[in-house]
Order: sequence, then structure tokens, then C-alpha cells
Amino acid sequence: MFDFEPIGTRAKEASRELAQAETRKKDRALEIIAEELLKNKRAIIDRNRVDVKAAEEKGIKSSLVDRLYLNEKRIEGIAEGVQKVITLQDPVGLVDSGETRPNGLRVIKVRVPLGVVGIIYESRPNVTVDAAVLCLKSGNAAILRGGSDAVNTNVFLAEIMRKALEDSGLPRNGIQLLTDTSREAANAMMKAHGFINVLIPRGGAGLIRSCVENSTVPVIETGVGNCHIYVDSSASIPMALDIVDNAKTQRPGVCNACETVLIHRDIAEDFLPKLKKRLDAHNVELRGCEITRMILGNCVVPATEEDWATEYLDYILAVKVVDNIYDALEHIRTYSTRHSECIVTESFTAAQEFQRQVDAAAVYVNASTRFTDGFELGLGAEIGISTAKLHARGPMGLRELTTIKYLITGNGQIRQ
Repeated sequence: MFDFEPIGTRAKEASRELAQAETRKKDRALEIIAEELLKNKRAIIDRNRVDVKAAEEKGIKSSLVDRLYLNEKRIEGIAEGVQKVITLQDPVGLVDSGETRPNGLRVIKVRVPLGVVGIIYESRPNVTVDAAVLCLKSGNAAILRGGSDAVNTNVFLAEIMRKALEDSGLPRNGIQLLTDTSREAANAMMKAHGFINVLIPRGGAGLIRSCVENSTVPVIETGVGNCHIYVDSSASIPMALDIVDNAKTQRPGVCNACETVLIHRDIAEDFLPKLKKRLDAHNVELRGCEITRMILGNCVVPATEEDWATEYLDYILAVKVVDNIYDALEHIRTYSTRHSECIVTESFTAAQEFQRQVDAAAVYVNASTRFTDGFELGLGAEIGISTAKLHARGPMGLRELTTIKYLITGNGQIRQ
């Protein structure tokens, strides 16, 4: 049986110290982390190649191996994210609001850390760093449980960060990685009420559903992205082609990649052959409705009900021709996971209607869904893309890793 108590106890102790830590100390730890990531690029890549090779030997599809893969450019990007977090304002102690009540009580609402944040995630080793540094800057202790696919990479990254904490005078156990990647260890985190204050799963629908259904710790749902792009009748065809191509093929194995494109009937015959030509360069498989197949032929796989609801994370795109924007909105309402949705249009009215009616964490007009990302939206990094509505929604940065505390000062008031 997996014994979580020692890990949880260490995290709680570390969280008390981190909650009081000065910004300069936290920033110094982040500086060391960024420096060490760049200094150890070769060593990180060597360990990552062990993980990548094992994943390939297991027959994991290429788009998911890509999520696991690190090279010098990606490591530099991770380090850049850490450096960006250094420049961001420390949310701890910020005053949200304040007032003096009629009876003379002074009431101030301030930001404080959540405490111990547990993160259960799959494949992507960049999450190990992104999650840990955001927790650190926001004064939280982090307990990380990555997937078995990236264990060699994650162990090395975690050790870099733990040493940086120590070297900057902060508790080493402010960041802990579970090297046991079993389901039993994940279940122990889900049941760690009293040790973990909030649990954030990052991964596929199965992982997130398991956490929501089985956890006794509060869960913030993140990540599942059945994202749509609706190409309106007024859309610029070249712009729409660029946006769909980017959103589908730039990195198909991530949660903000496009999985379904909806096309207004009036432009379908012009747009679809051009889209197919663009996507053929990446060997994207199209799964389409009857009208799509009438226009493009039998090269399009007939779409099933399941296709409309699937987050492929692969070079597969569902395609449907719709009569108007309201049909597109109804389709999105039915199948969206409330992550990122986009309209391509030259109509101001259509853009407004789409952004007003679509219920999602990020709603785009004329831009790729790939921008739903903490770094791209100015947060430095993100601990996850929340598709929930309570506490946080969209990319979760520093502020979303804090809660509030009321500070109330009187001069002898008693309640009548």
C-alpha cells in the first residue's frame, strides 16, 4: 500500500515556510532554476531520450511522443517561462479590496497561498517545471505526480528545482515528485484530504474524470480540449486556412489544438478543397459529414457521432458543413469541452454573437486556438487550462494559485 503521509507531512511543513517567504528569495530560487535548466540542457536531453525511446518502443502514437519530447529549443522555452515568472508581480499579500464599516471596523481582503497543491499529469515534462515554479512564486508547496512515460526526465528536472530551493534558503520539500507512477500513488493523492488543499489533474479525459469522481480533495478540472473553429460565410479564406492549419498541425497533441472545423454552407465548395490541400501536407485524416464527402469525395472518412465528441490529439480533423452561425453554435454547445472555441469572420455582428453565446474558457475571433497558453497570454506559464467555473477558469497563473483572507481590525467593537 502506498504511504502518502510522509510526503504530505513534509509538504505541509514546507508550505508554512513558503507562505511567509520574501519575494526576493522566491525569485532567487527561480533564477537558479532557469540558469540550471540552460546549463544542463544536454543532461536533460540525454534522460529525455531514454523516455522517448521507451515510448516509441511501446507504440505510442507520434503526436503523444511529441508531447514528451524535449530538445534545446524547448528547454530554452521552459527556462524563458521561468524567467517570465520572475518578472511577474508576487500575488501573496496583494490587497483585493478594503473598507471601513459604519461601526469603525477596518476590513481588508488580501491574497494568500492555497497551501499544498497536488498536480497529477501525463507525458509532458514541461509541466513539471511550469507547475512547480508557479506554485513556488505563489507561496505554495507542490506535490507532482507525472506519468511513467516521462519519469527519467521528471526526476532530473525535480532535482534541479529542489536544489535551487535549498540554495536560496527555502525548504527543499517545497517541491516533491512522486517517483512511484502507479495508479495506487495517484489514488493516494486523490484521498490526501488534510494534506493537499487542491488537486489539479492535467491530461486526458480519463485522468480528469477519475480525479473528479474519486477525489476527496477539491479538484480543478483542466485540459480536455475538444476545440472548434467555425469558418463563417464572410471569412477571409486565406486567413481561415492559416488559422485552421496552425490550430490543427502546429502541435496536434496538445489540449488547445483544433479537433473540429465547422464551415458555412455558402463557402464550403470553395474552402474545403483548399483546406484539404493545406492539410495534406501534414497527412491529416479528415472525418466529415455527408456534404463534406460530396465535395471532397471518398478520401474523407464518414464522421460518426463519436467523432464530433473526440479529442483526437493526433493528425485527425472532424469536418462539418453547417447552414449558418446558429447551427455552428448549437454544435459547439453539444460537443464542446468549454476549453477554446474560435470563429473566423469579417462580420462584426457574427463575431459579437459568437463571443456572446459560446460558453468556453477562451473564445477567439480570427486567431488560432493555440494561443490558450499561460505564456502566450502573459502569465509566464500556467499550471493548467481550467475548464471549470469555480475558483479559476482558463490558463491558471499566479493569481489563480492564491485564495483570500480577511484582515479585520477594530478598537473594541462588540456585536449587539
